[in-house]
Amino acid sequence: MVKFKTTASQNQVAHDPFEPMKVRFSEGNVIFDEGDLGLAMYVIEKGEVEIRKKMGSEERSLARMGKGDFFGEMCMLEEESPRTASAHALTDVELVSIDQSAFTFILRHNPEIAIRMMRKLVSRLKQTTKLLEEALGHKVDLEESGLTDGPRSAPDPDARLIELSTGMQLPLSRDQETTVGRLDPVTGIHPDIDLTPVDTKRSTSRRHARIRKEEDGSFSVIEDVGTMNGTFVNGVRLDTGRAFPLKAGDKVVFGTVECRFEIDSD
Repeated sequence: MVKFKTTASQNQVAHDPFEPMKVRFSEGNVIFDEGDLGLAMYVIEKGEVEIRKKMGSEERSLARMGKGDFFGEMCMLEEESPRTASAHALTDVELVSIDQSAFTFILRHNPEIAIRMMRKLVSRLKQTTKLLEEALGHKVDLEESGLTDGPRSAPDPDARLIELSTGMQLPLSRDQETTVGRLDPVTGIHPDIDLTPVDTKRSTSRRHARIRKEEDGSFSVIEDVGTMNGTFVNGVRLDTGRAFPLKAGDKVVFGTVECRFEIDSD
C-alpha cells in the first residue's frame, strides 16, 4: 500500500479542512479485514474492490465496486466500530481515504453521499428484518428477496428514451414515476432506467433524475437532490427538484448520456 496526500487547489479556501489522503493497493491485497477497527471510509478513484463477509466456514462476496463507489462508511456513523466485512483489491486500486473531520466537510458540500448512505442503511435494515423472520421460522431466500431485483413495473409501451449514441431503447415504467440513474452495487438499488451500460464515463449519479407521468398524460423530468453532473433538456440545465415538461423529440441529457424522449400519440 502506498499513501500520498494531494495538495490544496488554488481555488480552495484557506480554512478548508479537507485534504484528501489517497492510498494505493495492489491487485490481491486486503484493504481491511473483517473485525479491524474502522477509522476511515474510502471512495474508489481507480480500479475495482470486492467486499466479502465470513458466513460460517466460507467467505461470500457481497458486492463488487468501481470508480465513484464508496465503502467502509459505517465507522463514520459509529466511531471506532469494528469492520463488519473485509475489502479486497480485485485490481490495482487508488482510493481516497476519508476520516471523521473530512467526512463532516464532505456532507456539507456533497449531499449525494449522505443520500446514498441513507439508502444503504435502509437496504441493510430490510435484510436484517428478513434474517430475523428466518430465525423465527419464516424461511427467506435473500437471493429472491427482491433487494437486488431490477424494475418491477412493466414497461410503458407508449413512452421511452432513446440513447443517441447506441440507439438503445429505454422504456419508461408504467408507474407514475420512472427513476433514471446507475445501478448502485453498494445498496443493490436499481433505477427503473439503468444507464450503466451506456454511461462509460460514470457521469450520472446513482439516482440521477425522475420522469413523472402527470394526470393529464403528459410527462415531466425532475433532477434528484445530490445529482452531481446535471440534467439538461434541449440544452437547458434543470433546477434540482423542479419539474420540467417534456414533449416528443426533446433531447434529454443525464450527465453526459444523451437521450431523446419519445411518446406515441393515440
